[in-house]
Amino acid sequence: MHVRLGRNFGWLWSAYAVSTYGTWIAFGAFPLLAVQVLDSSAFAVSLLEAAGLAVAATVAFTLGPWVEHRAKRPVLIAMDLIRFAAMASVPIAYVLGLLSYGQLLVVSVVSGTASIAFAAASGAYLKFLVPVEHLLVANGRFEGTNWVATAAGPPLGGALIGLLGPVVTIMADAFSYLLSALGVLRIRGGDVAAPRDRVTRLRGADLLDGWRFILRDRVLKGLFLNSVLVGGLIMATAPLLAVLLLGQYHFPAWQYGLAFGIPALGGFLGARLSARLVTRCGRHRIMTIAGWLRSLFPLGLAFVQPGIPGLVTVIVVEGLLITCMGIFNPIYATERLQRTPMDHTARILSTWSAAGKLLQAALMVVWGILATLTSPLAAITISGVLLLATPLLLPRRTHFRAPEPVAAAEDVPVA
Repeated sequence: MHVRLGRNFGWLWSAYAVSTYGTWIAFGAFPLLAVQVLDSSAFAVSLLEAAGLAVAATVAFTLGPWVEHRAKRPVLIAMDLIRFAAMASVPIAYVLGLLSYGQLLVVSVVSGTASIAFAAASGAYLKFLVPVEHLLVANGRFEGTNWVATAAGPPLGGALIGLLGPVVTIMADAFSYLLSALGVLRIRGGDVAAPRDRVTRLRGADLLDGWRFILRDRVLKGLFLNSVLVGGLIMATAPLLAVLLLGQYHFPAWQYGLAFGIPALGGFLGARLSARLVTRCGRHRIMTIAGWLRSLFPLGLAFVQPGIPGLVTVIVVEGLLITCMGIFNPIYATERLQRTPMDHTARILSTWSAAGKLLQAALMVVWGILATLTSPLAAITISGVLLLATPLLLPRRTHFRAPEPVAAAEDVPVA
């Protein structure tokens, strides 16, 4: 759909795109540093990812109210600068001979926390910048950008790592956050922040407001439970697929990259089709169909075999899954924004993201143990079977009602 969303949206979209490409280009650089430079064990490398994810998500729970009551553009710039400083510290420490596993863990936590806060602030700011009737188109553009970066970033990053090493790649990621901050800085016009009584400070009860609002709305509750469980079960199998394909089936590294690079293009296609399908067939119908299909296709990974047939199976299964995700994600993200008052948007988005990341970290550990007790393929199959039940959590048509398109009366735009 050719919809003009304005120059300010363009700068926000550009900031998101450059930082997302930077993140995916540097994908895998931390594990390589941990293994090649610090001689870390396999358990330590796994801990680097899981612990960083879990701690960042836990810290992020407290950031929702903080982001909510501040103008969003300065928060976005601050989070970009924090991510730049954290990532840039790694090459500096490496050059000085001071790089340690502890520093990688701290950087992982700091950058992960800042990323969650950035996502919460950008979601609230997007709702402020874009008319409600165009939110689906805007979310589709963000979703498409994410999948193109997912497809192109790791191969580019792998080439850079091969030519220049992981340290240079991490520095490129750091500079992407500087470019993102410059993009946000170019946005002109108003901003938005929920007011707070000057005589009161942040209370413990404020940290639960996001949970309360999500669980009180039947549609949001269903979307929340569905999205975090689907994301958790899919991500829990990601390390196991690497073990299965690279370790047991001895796929070359280029085939492994191909198996996940090509399917990501399906996400771009799905994101481009999402708004058109909703216009033609209706929001609830398309979201439900895509939600059921994305829970069905992962079970196909149970039939992965060694060699070319296995490679084709992974590409087809992942391609169908990611295409459905590309269709589903913009619709559910738009529904979430439309049902959220402006003065609760940041805390709900931070709660949603943090809960999803915590569950992903927990399920990665559980599925690692399950694979040890059985086999990677068996654990992947169990995940596929459990995913078949997740569409039952999707809200029914009778639960849908027209969301309130206006912000709460107390929302105050800040110049």
